[in-house]
Amino acid sequence: MIAFAKMNSEFEAKNACLLGLSVDSNSSHLAWVLDIYQKTGIKLPFPIIADRSGEIARKYGMISNNVDNTATVRNVYIIDNLGIVRLVLVYPMNVGRCIPEILRALDALQTADKEEGMAGANWLPGEPIIAPIPQTIDGMFERLDEIKKNKNGISWYLSFK
Repeated sequence: MIAFAKMNSEFEAKNACLLGLSVDSNSSHLAWVLDIYQKTGIKLPFPIIADRSGEIARKYGMISNNVDNTATVRNVYIIDNLGIVRLVLVYPMNVGRCIPEILRALDALQTADKEEGMAGANWLPGEPIIAPIPQTIDGMFERLDEIKKNKNGISWYLSFK
């Protein structure tokens, strides 16, 4: 919670809203928020949903439907403005989340959507994205000509915007 709070402005700059979800009670959340503030001076700038029944957590696959154990899970979901889950990261209890990677993945999704392409392996913000694969013979030859002219790929199926 603290790491996300510290990086909240980075998420907001990317037009993303943070939201916490926990099977603990609202009173428990208030106690966490107060304790975090008293010990660190950090105010959590995002809401935490109290999902006491685990209904939301089960719908998103955070807790198995046939298991009553509600032990902490550290899942991260990127959900777009249409309510579509675009990315799921599942961290085991003994491994913390990697906020820079979550921000990189958010950038990759937003850039690939905007530029109608794909962010390749190890893509970083500012790097070119992969152009969609041509779907016709004419498109394939056009792509080959473009690659020859612009030196922006290695084959008709792998070129960059």
